Amino acid sequence: MSDAPQNLYAARVPIFPRRVSGYFRRLKWWIMAITLAIYYLTPWLRWDRGPNLPDQAVLVDMANRRFYVFWIEIWPHEFYFVAGLLVMAGVGLFLFTAMLGRVWCGYACPQTVWTDLFLVIERWVQGDRNARMRLHQAPWTVRKIRLMGTTWTLWLIVAMATGGAWVFYFTDAPELARQLVTLSAPPIAYVTIAILTATTFVFGGFMREQICIYMCPWPRIQGAMMDPGTLTVAYRDWRGEPRGRGLRRQAADLRVAGPQIGGRAPLIPMPGVPDTTTNVQGPGDCVDCNACVNVCPMGIDIRDGQQMACITCALCIDACDQVMEKIGRPRGLIDYLALSDAPREAAGGAHIPAWKHALKPRNLIYLAIWLAIGAALVSALFIRPQIELTVAPVRNPTFVTLSDGSVRNAYDVRLRNKHHDARVFNLQAGADSTAALQVEGHDGANVTVPADAQMKVRLYLTAPAGSAPAASDNSPVRIWVEDTVSGERAHVDSTFNGKDSQ
Repeated sequence: MSDAPQNLYAARVPIFPRRVSGYFRRLKWWIMAITLAIYYLTPWLRWDRGPNLPDQAVLVDMANRRFYVFWIEIWPHEFYFVAGLLVMAGVGLFLFTAMLGRVWCGYACPQTVWTDLFLVIERWVQGDRNARMRLHQAPWTVRKIRLMGTTWTLWLIVAMATGGAWVFYFTDAPELARQLVTLSAPPIAYVTIAILTATTFVFGGFMREQICIYMCPWPRIQGAMMDPGTLTVAYRDWRGEPRGRGLRRQAADLRVAGPQIGGRAPLIPMPGVPDTTTNVQGPGDCVDCNACVNVCPMGIDIRDGQQMACITCALCIDACDQVMEKIGRPRGLIDYLALSDAPREAAGGAHIPAWKHALKPRNLIYLAIWLAIGAALVSALFIRPQIELTVAPVRNPTFVTLSDGSVRNAYDVRLRNKHHDARVFNLQAGADSTAALQVEGHDGANVTVPADAQMKVRLYLTAPAGSAPAASDNSPVRIWVEDTVSGERAHVDSTFNGKDSQ
């Protein structure tokens, strides 16, 4: 490495990763296709919920304060379901990181997915790595303007589709699409699309790895989730060093032959993991072709050891395996490895299967927490009532004494009907109460609540003169509501204020 001082203000050199084929690249293609299909197509799925209710399968209905996911409907006071899902997502991220490093970053993170999509467009228009590098260094000509203009135009179309798909989650997708085309959509829709279009265009097209290195906090957090037993993309330096272009090991090499897959000794010293490269003799398997560097979307050299910028996308594994096949050496010089396995593998020991690394106590605890939260959410979803009520006593005045000496208390009652059809709710006082119940504006105690809605009513309880509730302060009272169709009941305990409260 040159000892010349580096210019901290040097212009950034773009990274032009080369296309590669292999198992992990195909896996990334599949994940990219599935995640993009889910994102773009989900708002267009239909789900019949009955009349006067939205038929969009997944909808965040901000106007009516509802969250619909197929047959599940989340009300505002049930936000704990959303909070539980967020906690599950966090615990799941901890679990996968403890098992496989930054596997989320390498395969399913939106920044990775859209960057891959933009790279596909870039290669299709401009060519593979060498062609893109030459075009970047070339002066601005008609050809360069045409190629760059085509690339940016296609990026902009994808970015607009990304922003457009997002707003479709918040209102009826077909209706909003018609409004967007006819320029009659709400201004907030255009503003949201413009912001998401700009961020997707810049982040996926120009900033790319800088988002992962400088803006995303997860690379700095992941270190707390990993240990030497975590499987991550790494280089078997005990097998590859000393490297040299065109060098191949012969059968007479004194190096100990290791298995095709397994651990490696780290280039960055770690506690309890000794360096195993000092007694290696003969040329290593690495021919210093830089194929692993050329395919890396982060522009790093995995042979330099573990680095914060590595997103464990494993494309370097595919590139290195292709080179190993060409020179007749075993695959796995770069592989998913546990750093703690390096000393044993360097000495010719057996490779530990991935599932044994996964079954560590910490990972099992993460899994148990994740499953417990999921089970609690599912249980709460199936046992939650379809009718609910809340009762708030009116405090001004706390009670009214009528001309016959009876005492009346007023309550504001909020009734929730979660059924997809209108229901008649019957309100009742507790069986041990002598107070008569009346609902303001309704005949008797029956109230018709529209489908999937809530209604606020004023309820009166009147206790006869001389009765216990009328003559005492803060007497307990129970108010019931019953669905006259299904027979489902719910209740709330409140208080009845009498003359002694003066």
